[in-house]
Amino acid sequence: MDPVSTKLIELYKDLLSHEGFGEMRVEIKILKRGQKEVIIHCGRQYRFVVDFP
Repeated sequence: MDPVSTKLIELYKDLLSHEGFGEMRVEIKILKRGQKEVIIHCGRQYRFVVDFP
């Protein structure tokens, strides 16, 4: 499994087990040279740059 999917699943499980309010948001931006930037907002930001054919 790729690092983005692993982090998304990890954060999702943390939100479900948390005893209170939680929020997660995902942004995907197109970069040059067949790449995309994936930003996961969940308390703090997790940034990934992935190749996309």
